[in-house]
Amino acid sequence: MASQAKKTYVLVGTGGRAEFFYGAIAKHYRDTSDLLAFCDINQTRMDYANKRLKDEYDYKEVATYPCDQFDRMIEEQKPDAVIVTSVDRTHHTYIIRALELGCDVVTEKPMTVDEKKCQEILDAVERTGRNVRVTFNYRYAPHHTKARELIASGEIGKVTSVHFEWLLNTQHGADYFRRWHRDKRNSGGLLVHKSTHHFDLVNFWIASQPESVFAYGDLLFYGRENAEQRGITKFYERATGNPNAKDDPFALQLDSNEHLKAMYLDAEHEDGYRRDQSVFGDGISIEDTMGVIVRYKNQAILTYSLTAYAPWEGYRIAFNGTKGRIEMQVVEQSYVNSGGDKADEGAILGAQIKVLPMFGAPYIAKVEEGVGGHGGGDPVLLNDVFGTPVPDPFNRAANHIDGARSILTGIAANRSIRTGQSVKIDELVKFY
Repeated sequence: MASQAKKTYVLVGTGGRAEFFYGAIAKHYRDTSDLLAFCDINQTRMDYANKRLKDEYDYKEVATYPCDQFDRMIEEQKPDAVIVTSVDRTHHTYIIRALELGCDVVTEKPMTVDEKKCQEILDAVERTGRNVRVTFNYRYAPHHTKARELIASGEIGKVTSVHFEWLLNTQHGADYFRRWHRDKRNSGGLLVHKSTHHFDLVNFWIASQPESVFAYGDLLFYGRENAEQRGITKFYERATGNPNAKDDPFALQLDSNEHLKAMYLDAEHEDGYRRDQSVFGDGISIEDTMGVIVRYKNQAILTYSLTAYAPWEGYRIAFNGTKGRIEMQVVEQSYVNSGGDKADEGAILGAQIKVLPMFGAPYIAKVEEGVGGHGGGDPVLLNDVFGTPVPDPFNRAANHIDGARSILTGIAANRSIRTGQSVKIDELVKFY
């Protein structure tokens, strides 16, 4: 029997998230997948990714293309699919062009950052008939899958409300304020870049879609003005090599981490990107404190909170239903993006799901222990994308519709913060 042909990939955007994908192909999925090329604005960073392929994974060197030669890359390499891990605001550019050139797409979340770009992606999928896969690894974490299973089984009846509190600590949370994410034009703010995971999980858990959104959000901890009000007098633009950053627990010294130095410090002469900006500098346009209320089409109500400067990393979720309540608490490993072992990203230090029937004894749900990043979700997702597909009764694979519905809650929340008004999701985009 002839072996199945490998699926071929190219990857655009070789920054911090790229190795999650190219490393998986090189290490675990050589039999089913083949990486052909990198595309990026920065040649130094692509060269470093090739070095990682060779030194860490004993994989071949792949072709490299500047970002303005994306079309040429597709023409010459003829990939089956394009992996998109570039800056969020550019996702739509590469997704749409890849579809138009006959490729499927695997994209990092968020699918894009605003409703206009979202509509352009929806239109492109309809026009081309190609597929977009959004990599929501949190769907695959065992405790999240268990929550879906419990709710779908009717354990607490019809879900009427969800309370969802997510805490980013002063290591991980601060990292968004050092990087390109601090500019809302790049990331859509944390309500899009980060919360896309959380809003997708709620859609996934309760099997419904958001209908209307109201939100508040502000920058109350990070940024220079907030620091000045707390009595801080020493400031700096970037941390590496600056004496004012020496004793700052929020400072990131790029030259003290070999990986960060090679990927960012050694590459910044090409594009000027500084990975180690001060979290208490000027020019931050994203919020660090957010509260959101969402009404779903099945009438359920979500109250959501995101804090980016908490003393611990993790989240608390409660589902209220017509037959009881489910409570989940998860404590996660703190990390800096690309600053350590990938398995530390979202690794679970403690997790518990408690089921409280309305007229029965509470009990702790038994959950399979996950291994790997994001609560054990990363390896399962990667196998689903690059390995041999297996039947999934939970339908965890996410397409462009799921990607759109997850970001539209955050996009609507951003509009609500700006206007002070409730925003209806159906007024933002048209689904086919």
